[in-house]
Amino acid sequence: DISWVTQMEASNYVFYNKAGQRKDLFQLLQSGYGLNTIRLRVWVNPPGGYNNAADVLAKALRAKALGLRLLIDFHYSDTWADPGAQTKPVAWQGYSVAQLKQAVYDHTTTVLTLLRTNNITPEWVQVGNENNDGMLWPEGRVTVNGFANFAAFVDQGYTAVKAISPTTKVIVHVANGENNALFRYNFDGLQANGARWDVIGLSLYPDAATWDTYTARAQANMNDLVTRYPGKEVMVVETGLDNYVPIATRQMLLDLLAKTQAVPGNKGLGVLYWEPQVYNWQGYGKGAWGADNAATVALDGFLAAPPATLVYNPGFEYTAATATPLGWTTTSTADADADYTEYNGHSSQFRLTHYKATAYQVRTSQSLTNVPNGTYTLRGWVTNGGGQTTCQLYGQGSGPEQSLTLPTASTWTQVSVPGIVVANGQCTIGLRSVAGAGNYCSLDDVELIQTSALATAAASPATAPQLFPNPAAGPLSLSYSLSRPAAVQVALYTLTGQRVRTLAEVPALAPGPHSVALGSVADLAPGTYLVQLTCEGSTSSQRLVVAK
Repeated sequence: DISWVTQMEASNYVFYNKAGQRKDLFQLLQSGYGLNTIRLRVWVNPPGGYNNAADVLAKALRAKALGLRLLIDFHYSDTWADPGAQTKPVAWQGYSVAQLKQAVYDHTTTVLTLLRTNNITPEWVQVGNENNDGMLWPEGRVTVNGFANFAAFVDQGYTAVKAISPTTKVIVHVANGENNALFRYNFDGLQANGARWDVIGLSLYPDAATWDTYTARAQANMNDLVTRYPGKEVMVVETGLDNYVPIATRQMLLDLLAKTQAVPGNKGLGVLYWEPQVYNWQGYGKGAWGADNAATVALDGFLAAPPATLVYNPGFEYTAATATPLGWTTTSTADADADYTEYNGHSSQFRLTHYKATAYQVRTSQSLTNVPNGTYTLRGWVTNGGGQTTCQLYGQGSGPEQSLTLPTASTWTQVSVPGIVVANGQCTIGLRSVAGAGNYCSLDDVELIQTSALATAAASPATAPQLFPNPAAGPLSLSYSLSRPAAVQVALYTLTGQRVRTLAEVPALAPGPHSVALGSVADLAPGTYLVQLTCEGSTSSQRLVVAK
């Protein structure tokens, strides 16, 4: 959602890509981040004109020129409509319920007709925005008048949309996408009162320190909704995270996209970031832009996941400051509050710290799996005030534990723990402290580096894999060549590594070129996937773009 763009441009805001080149925002988001959908809000008669029908048309034309998909979001207000305010337009203030129903219909058809006259047909239309407690208050407020009027207004919007474009899908939008009870309450009430819709829209604005609990609850909510309301789809139409934690925002987006893509029956349509281009604008603090007028690493969440490292969350940046850093486990009898992340990290914002005003014992560890067998060195950057009985960085694979007592260091110092032997694919690393009152140490930028391998795998006999067609919207095939007889397996994954399905199991074939049919991808949600070919334990991956 970049509805603010025309107003920002009028205020002399400009936008730059990663290379520092000035770009049109629509083009930048499409070419730089693969974003394929633009959401535009509509206000009835806003002061200043921004977000009125003419302004929406101007932005929609720019989206259409680039082939972007379009979602139109009717607020049915002259200003913001959200859970705390659903204010009727000034011109509608004295209307009866019947007149409000007609006004919803007329306003919806007027705007959509204007778009259609300019050869623009939105793929989705929202009838209302964040309608946790109805719309067009007080007449359509659920807690005042029940669901009857709210449902009638929604259904008028639905009827108006279908009158202009029968193929356009209608979205009803509720905030707090992690709250399943709220969604059941609203959509049960709408259904019981005869309202119609096609897609359930969610807002999700997590807490920066605990975003993973929000995305998990949102996934459970989406899975429940597509089961409870057969034939309906779901879409995260708004999300965002505090702009001071761009790495955490990237991780949140990667996770939320994967969870939405995993909704059963391919009914999770996508994820839209709300006003990502905002920095230092009208007090909004959840954009994904920086002071240099370019996107932060936050928007990389819409790209392929960064290369995996053996250590998850190695720099303690995947959330804001927290007592429960993602990927790490705290072990203590009575001092779990003695480990936490805080500001002033080594190379970025945050670091892990052990500290307490009273004596404490605590361990922060991570158990690693699928570690290639070999010998490793554990490295990290530390500061340490000293005085502890024990303050050690350690690692243990299948051999004896290796550890290092941290040096006393007031500035960041890199330390290493060599000789960690892994023979079963597993390793545990961590920091432990037995300390007196006020003793502290900090750890950051943890690495586990292989120094020698126990065995060298033979080169894969399968080479030169090639997908056709790519992009694909229907049948798909894979060609490859074998240097010796071998069986292959082909599987489909999301960009974040979640397995979607097995595409083919091919028995051992003779050396030479081969081609295998992978079936149709017509049932998949549009987007980018990974097709992975596995042969004798070796894998290779090809990016697949699924078109509509």
